[in-house]
Amino acid sequence: MDQRKTIIVTGTSSGIGAYCARALHQDGWRVFATVRREEDRAVLKAHGIETFLMDYRDPSSMEKLVADVAALSGGRIDALFNNGAYGQPGAVEDLPVEALREQFETNLFGWHDLTRRVIPFMRQNGAGRIVQCSSILGLVPYRWRGAYTASKYALEGLSLTLRMELEGSGIHVSLIEPGPISSRFTATALTKIRGHIDLEGSVHASAYRRELARLDGTGPVNRYKLGPDAVYKVLVQALTSDNPRPHYLVTTPAKRGYLLKKILPAGLFYRLLRRFD
Repeated sequence: MDQRKTIIVTGTSSGIGAYCARALHQDGWRVFATVRREEDRAVLKAHGIETFLMDYRDPSSMEKLVADVAALSGGRIDALFNNGAYGQPGAVEDLPVEALREQFETNLFGWHDLTRRVIPFMRQNGAGRIVQCSSILGLVPYRWRGAYTASKYALEGLSLTLRMELEGSGIHVSLIEPGPISSRFTATALTKIRGHIDLEGSVHASAYRRELARLDGTGPVNRYKLGPDAVYKVLVQALTSDNPRPHYLVTTPAKRGYLLKKILPAGLFYRLLRRFD
């Protein structure tokens, strides 16, 4: 029987998920990678990675994923890296309720559903690692990102509670909070803002024009943006440390933002945040 440690990695079509799936495979893990579209499986399969179709909005796809993985691994699921997510830009007052529901369905409810499905296998084995790819926006709010921020704040609270409740079980829960990372994340956000927000009819139209420039690549480049390898470095720590931390901040903006939130008076801190678009 295959003795490699097993891990489910979601959202592996591109960006953080794709990089981490390949890197884990190279480092000796048995990786079960998920994508939402059949056409995205080819590249991962070419690297020798076992791939599955799964959509956080479809409970039956998660049920099938876990059943298939358990059958292939003999019931051994050592780790779960929840990563698949997207960001819905837009001012809170412009945000349709349906868009907010969609954001939570993918970024929170689906993660919760999948996590609950793997915990029994980890309990049976007496050990496990659950790593949530959250965001600095789960700790620090940001204008025009209310839906995404809300979903990540909720993820932080739910995951930290789960961490406390699993104490003593051998199952550890950690959150990774990246700042700007190179990925296709902005392309998806561009589609979502155009699909759900009345860009020209809003009182925030001028701000949206700047936001669109940032998302489509015609605006200024974020000099602090890192590659997905920066996330992988802390993912390895969360998966292998004897005492994994609850929080792993990634990128300079994320670390600075969290530090300033801790040391500055709340009013001053939020006024400072309003200076950044």
